[in-house]
Amino acid sequence: MPREAKMTAASTAVAEAVRQRARRFNRLHGGGRLLMLPNAWDAASARLIADAGFPAVATTSAGIAYAAGYPDLGRMPWAEMLPRIARIVASVAVPVSADIETGFGTSPEEVAATVRSVIEAGAVGCNIEDGTGDPRQPLFDSALVAERIAAAREVADACGLDFVINGRTDGFLAGGCGAETLAEAITRANRYLAAGARCAFVPAVSDRDLITRLVAEIAGPVNLLVNADSPPLAELQALGVARATTGGSLARAAFGFVRGALTELRERGTFGYAVNALTAAELDRLSTSLDP
Repeated sequence: MPREAKMTAASTAVAEAVRQRARRFNRLHGGGRLLMLPNAWDAASARLIADAGFPAVATTSAGIAYAAGYPDLGRMPWAEMLPRIARIVASVAVPVSADIETGFGTSPEEVAATVRSVIEAGAVGCNIEDGTGDPRQPLFDSALVAERIAAAREVADACGLDFVINGRTDGFLAGGCGAETLAEAITRANRYLAAGARCAFVPAVSDRDLITRLVAEIAGPVNLLVNADSPPLAELQALGVARATTGGSLARAAFGFVRGALTELRERGTFGYAVNALTAAELDRLSTSLDP
Protein backbone atom coordinates (compact mmCIF):
# COMPACT_ATOMS: atom_id res chain seq x y z
CA MET A 1 0.00 0.00 0.00
CA PRO A 2 1.43 3.45 -0.92
CA ARG A 3 2.45 5.69 1.96
CA GLU A 4 -0.31 8.21 1.18
CA ALA A 5 -2.96 5.47 1.27
CA LYS A 6 -1.62 4.17 4.57
CA MET A 7 -1.77 7.69 6.06
CA THR A 8 -5.35 8.12 4.80
CA ALA A 9 -6.38 4.76 6.27
CA ALA A 10 -4.74 5.64 9.59
CA SER A 11 -6.47 9.02 9.68
CA THR A 12 -9.81 7.40 8.90
CA ALA A 13 -9.31 4.87 11.69
CA VAL A 14 -8.41 7.62 14.17
CA ALA A 15 -11.45 9.68 13.16
CA GLU A 16 -13.74 6.67 13.62
CA ALA A 17 -12.22 5.94 17.03
CA VAL A 18 -12.94 9.53 18.11
CA ARG A 19 -16.53 9.25 16.86
CA GLN A 20 -16.99 6.05 18.85
CA ARG A 21 -15.59 7.66 22.00
CA ALA A 22 -17.91 10.63 21.47
CA ARG A 23 -20.95 8.37 21.21
CA ARG A 24 -19.86 6.50 24.32
CA PHE A 25 -19.33 9.73 26.24
CA ASN A 26 -22.71 11.08 25.20
CA ARG A 27 -24.42 7.88 26.39
CA LEU A 28 -22.76 8.21 29.80
CA HIS A 29 -24.95 11.27 30.43
CA GLY A 30 -28.18 9.25 30.34
CA GLY A 31 -29.69 6.13 31.82
CA GLY A 32 -30.09 7.40 35.37
CA ARG A 33 -26.57 6.58 36.54
CA LEU A 34 -24.41 9.46 37.76
CA LEU A 35 -21.23 10.00 35.73
CA MET A 36 -18.30 10.70 38.06
CA LEU A 37 -15.78 12.53 35.93
CA PRO A 38 -12.47 13.31 37.70
CA ASN A 39 -10.30 16.09 36.26
CA ALA A 40 -6.70 15.48 35.15
CA TRP A 41 -3.92 18.01 34.71
CA ASP A 42 -1.33 15.86 32.91
CA ALA A 43 -0.89 12.49 31.24
CA ALA A 44 0.00 10.62 34.44
CA SER A 45 -3.02 11.88 36.38
CA ALA A 46 -5.26 11.04 33.41
CA ARG A 47 -3.91 7.49 33.30
CA LEU A 48 -4.44 7.12 37.04
CA ILE A 49 -8.08 8.13 36.58
CA ALA A 50 -8.59 5.67 33.72
CA ASP A 51 -6.74 2.87 35.52
CA ALA A 52 -8.97 3.41 38.57
CA GLY A 53 -11.93 2.41 36.40
CA PHE A 54 -13.56 5.76 35.67
CA PRO A 55 -15.22 5.64 32.23
CA ALA A 56 -14.04 9.09 31.10
CA VAL A 57 -11.64 11.89 32.00
CA ALA A 58 -12.03 15.66 32.06
CA THR A 59 -9.16 18.12 32.03
CA THR A 60 -8.84 20.90 34.59
CA SER A 61 -7.72 24.24 33.21
CA ALA A 62 -6.82 25.31 36.75
CA GLY A 63 -4.63 22.27 37.40
CA ILE A 64 -2.90 22.54 34.03
CA ALA A 65 -2.29 26.25 34.60
CA TYR A 66 -0.94 25.76 38.12
CA ALA A 67 1.45 23.03 36.96
CA ALA A 68 2.72 25.36 34.22
CA GLY A 69 3.19 28.30 36.58
CA TYR A 70 0.08 30.32 35.68
CA PRO A 71 -2.87 31.40 37.81
CA ASP A 72 -6.32 30.16 36.86
CA LEU A 73 -9.02 32.01 34.91
CA GLY A 74 -7.68 32.18 31.39
CA ARG A 75 -4.20 33.44 32.21
CA MET A 76 -2.46 30.54 30.47
CA PRO A 77 -2.18 31.12 26.70
CA TRP A 78 -4.21 28.76 24.54
CA ALA A 79 -1.07 27.93 22.55
CA GLU A 80 0.31 26.35 25.74
CA MET A 81 -2.95 24.87 27.02
CA LEU A 82 -3.90 22.99 23.84
CA PRO A 83 -0.80 20.74 23.63
CA ARG A 84 -1.35 19.66 27.24
CA ILE A 85 -4.96 18.76 26.50
CA ALA A 86 -3.81 16.84 23.42
CA ARG A 87 -1.25 14.96 25.50
CA ILE A 88 -3.93 13.95 28.00
CA VAL A 89 -6.17 12.73 25.17
CA ALA A 90 -3.30 10.70 23.70
CA SER A 91 -2.59 9.08 27.05
CA VAL A 92 -5.93 7.36 27.67
CA ALA A 93 -8.33 5.15 25.72
CA VAL A 94 -11.41 6.57 27.46
CA PRO A 95 -13.30 9.70 26.31
CA VAL A 96 -11.83 13.07 27.33
CA SER A 97 -13.71 16.33 27.86
CA ALA A 98 -11.62 19.49 27.63
CA ASP A 99 -11.94 22.39 30.05
CA ILE A 100 -11.68 25.42 27.74
CA GLU A 101 -13.03 27.95 30.26
CA THR A 102 -14.89 30.70 28.39
CA GLY A 103 -13.63 29.41 25.05
CA PHE A 104 -10.28 31.24 24.82
CA GLY A 105 -11.84 33.86 22.60
CA THR A 106 -14.25 36.77 22.73
CA SER A 107 -16.45 36.19 19.70
CA PRO A 108 -18.48 33.09 18.82
CA GLU A 109 -16.17 32.60 15.83
CA GLU A 110 -13.09 32.52 18.07
CA VAL A 111 -14.75 30.06 20.44
CA ALA A 112 -15.71 27.89 17.47
CA ALA A 113 -12.05 27.84 16.40
CA THR A 114 -11.05 26.76 19.91
CA VAL A 115 -13.58 23.93 19.85
CA ARG A 116 -12.41 22.85 16.41
CA SER A 117 -8.86 22.59 17.74
CA VAL A 118 -9.87 20.39 20.72
CA ILE A 119 -11.86 18.16 18.38
CA GLU A 120 -8.78 17.83 16.18
CA ALA A 121 -6.86 16.89 19.36
CA GLY A 122 -9.35 14.05 19.95
CA ALA A 123 -11.48 15.49 22.77
CA VAL A 124 -15.16 14.59 22.67
CA GLY A 125 -16.58 17.26 24.95
CA CYS A 126 -15.82 20.63 26.50
CA ASN A 127 -16.96 23.19 29.05
CA ILE A 128 -18.00 26.67 27.99
CA GLU A 129 -18.33 29.03 30.96
CA ASP A 130 -20.08 32.35 31.49
CA GLY A 131 -17.89 33.67 34.33
CA THR A 132 -15.78 36.74 33.61
CA GLY A 133 -13.50 36.66 36.66
CA ASP A 134 -14.38 40.34 37.20
CA PRO A 135 -16.23 40.86 40.52
CA ARG A 136 -17.76 44.09 39.16
CA GLN A 137 -19.50 42.15 36.39
CA PRO A 138 -19.10 38.45 37.21
CA LEU A 139 -21.07 36.96 34.31
CA PHE A 140 -20.98 37.50 30.57
CA ASP A 141 -24.24 38.43 28.89
CA SER A 142 -26.18 35.18 28.50
CA ALA A 143 -27.05 35.94 24.88
CA LEU A 144 -23.35 36.13 23.99
CA VAL A 145 -22.63 32.88 25.84
CA ALA A 146 -25.51 31.19 24.01
CA GLU A 147 -24.07 32.41 20.70
CA ARG A 148 -20.68 30.95 21.64
CA ILE A 149 -22.28 27.61 22.50
CA ALA A 150 -24.31 27.61 19.27
CA ALA A 151 -21.14 28.27 17.27
CA ALA A 152 -19.37 25.43 19.06
CA ARG A 153 -22.33 23.12 18.40
CA GLU A 154 -22.24 23.99 14.70
CA VAL A 155 -18.56 23.08 14.45
CA ALA A 156 -19.04 19.78 16.27
CA ASP A 157 -22.04 18.84 14.15
CA ALA A 158 -20.11 19.68 10.98
CA CYS A 159 -17.43 17.24 12.14
CA GLY A 160 -20.09 14.54 12.55
CA LEU A 161 -19.25 14.28 16.22
CA ASP A 162 -21.62 13.50 19.11
CA PHE A 163 -19.79 16.22 21.04
CA VAL A 164 -20.94 17.02 24.61
CA ILE A 165 -20.86 20.74 25.37
CA ASN A 166 -21.17 21.42 29.08
CA GLY A 167 -22.74 24.86 29.48
CA ARG A 168 -21.49 26.31 32.76
CA THR A 169 -23.05 29.18 34.68
CA ASP A 170 -21.03 30.73 37.49
CA GLY A 171 -23.45 32.80 39.53
CA PHE A 172 -22.95 30.75 42.70
CA LEU A 173 -19.21 30.37 42.06
CA ALA A 174 -18.93 34.16 41.84
CA GLY A 175 -20.40 34.49 45.34
CA GLY A 176 -24.10 34.73 44.57
CA CYS A 177 -26.71 33.14 46.81
CA GLY A 178 -30.42 33.00 47.40
CA ALA A 179 -33.49 32.86 45.20
CA GLU A 180 -32.30 35.42 42.65
CA THR A 181 -29.03 33.60 41.94
CA LEU A 182 -30.88 30.27 41.73
CA ALA A 183 -33.44 31.65 39.26
CA GLU A 184 -30.69 33.18 37.14
CA ALA A 185 -28.72 29.90 37.13
CA ILE A 186 -31.79 27.96 35.98
CA THR A 187 -32.62 30.50 33.27
CA ARG A 188 -29.04 30.57 31.98
CA ALA A 189 -28.64 26.79 32.08
CA ASN A 190 -31.81 26.28 30.05
CA ARG A 191 -30.74 28.94 27.57
CA TYR A 192 -27.38 27.22 27.10
CA LEU A 193 -29.06 23.84 26.61
CA ALA A 194 -31.36 25.35 24.01
CA ALA A 195 -28.31 26.78 22.23
CA GLY A 196 -26.67 23.37 21.89
CA ALA A 197 -25.18 22.35 25.22
CA ARG A 198 -25.95 18.78 26.24
CA CYS A 199 -25.24 19.21 29.93
CA ALA A 200 -25.69 22.14 32.34
CA PHE A 201 -22.93 22.84 34.86
CA VAL A 202 -23.70 24.82 38.02
CA PRO A 203 -20.60 24.84 40.27
CA ALA A 204 -20.43 25.85 43.95
CA VAL A 205 -23.74 24.27 44.94
CA SER A 206 -23.82 21.69 47.73
CA ASP A 207 -27.13 22.46 49.47
CA ARG A 208 -29.55 19.60 48.91
CA ASP A 209 -32.60 21.81 48.43
CA LEU A 210 -30.81 23.88 45.80
CA ILE A 211 -29.66 20.75 44.02
CA THR A 212 -33.22 19.43 43.99
CA ARG A 213 -34.47 22.67 42.43
CA LEU A 214 -31.73 22.68 39.81
CA VAL A 215 -32.44 19.11 38.77
CA ALA A 216 -36.20 19.72 38.65
CA GLU A 217 -36.10 22.97 36.68
CA ILE A 218 -33.17 22.53 34.29
CA ALA A 219 -34.28 20.80 31.10
CA GLY A 220 -31.26 18.53 30.71
CA PRO A 221 -28.52 16.67 32.59
CA VAL A 222 -27.05 18.62 35.53
CA ASN A 223 -23.32 18.63 36.35
CA LEU A 224 -22.14 19.61 39.84
CA LEU A 225 -18.64 20.40 41.09
CA VAL A 226 -17.88 18.16 44.07
CA ASN A 227 -15.71 19.10 47.03
CA ALA A 228 -15.39 18.38 50.74
CA ASP A 229 -18.82 19.93 51.42
CA SER A 230 -20.71 17.99 48.76
CA PRO A 231 -23.16 15.18 49.53
CA PRO A 232 -21.81 11.70 48.73
CA LEU A 233 -22.14 10.45 45.17
CA ALA A 234 -24.91 8.01 46.08
CA GLU A 235 -26.99 10.87 47.46
CA LEU A 236 -26.27 13.09 44.45
CA GLN A 237 -27.49 10.31 42.20
CA ALA A 238 -30.61 9.90 44.31
CA LEU A 239 -31.22 13.65 43.91
CA GLY A 240 -31.06 13.23 40.13
CA VAL A 241 -27.63 14.72 39.39
CA ALA A 242 -26.34 13.33 36.09
CA ARG A 243 -22.65 14.22 36.29
CA ALA A 244 -20.11 15.29 38.89
CA THR A 245 -16.62 16.68 38.35
CA THR A 246 -13.73 17.37 40.72
CA GLY A 247 -12.47 20.50 38.95
CA GLY A 248 -9.06 21.56 40.21
CA SER A 249 -9.42 19.88 43.60
CA LEU A 250 -7.36 16.77 42.76
CA ALA A 251 -4.50 18.94 41.54
CA ARG A 252 -4.79 21.20 44.59
CA ALA A 253 -4.77 18.14 46.84
CA ALA A 254 -1.60 16.90 45.13
CA PHE A 255 0.10 20.26 45.69
CA GLY A 256 -1.13 20.20 49.29
CA PHE A 257 0.49 16.81 49.78
CA VAL A 258 3.80 18.13 48.46
CA ARG A 259 3.63 21.05 50.87
CA GLY A 260 3.01 18.64 53.75
CA ALA A 261 5.95 16.50 52.65
CA LEU A 262 8.22 19.53 52.57
CA THR A 263 7.06 20.50 56.07
CA GLU A 264 7.95 17.00 57.27
CA LEU A 265 11.41 17.28 55.71
CA ARG A 266 12.07 20.70 57.17
CA GLU A 267 10.61 20.22 60.65
CA ARG A 268 11.21 16.53 61.40
CA GLY A 269 13.85 15.45 58.93
CA THR A 270 11.92 12.26 58.17
CA PHE A 271 10.63 10.73 54.96
CA GLY A 272 7.23 9.30 55.79
CA TYR A 273 5.77 11.08 52.79
CA ALA A 274 7.52 8.55 50.51
CA VAL A 275 5.66 5.50 51.84
CA ASN A 276 2.89 5.74 49.26
CA ALA A 277 5.02 7.12 46.42
CA LEU A 278 4.61 5.49 43.02
CA THR A 279 7.66 3.77 41.60
CA ALA A 280 9.60 5.21 38.70
CA ALA A 281 8.46 2.27 36.57
CA GLU A 282 4.80 3.00 37.36
CA LEU A 283 5.20 6.65 36.42
CA ASP A 284 7.06 5.73 33.24
CA ARG A 285 4.06 3.64 32.24
CA LEU A 286 1.57 6.29 33.25
CA SER A 287 3.43 8.91 31.23
CA THR A 288 3.61 6.89 28.00
CA SER A 289 1.29 7.98 25.21
CA LEU A 290 -1.16 5.44 23.83
CA ASP A 291 -0.83 6.96 20.38
CA PRO A 292 0.87 4.70 17.81
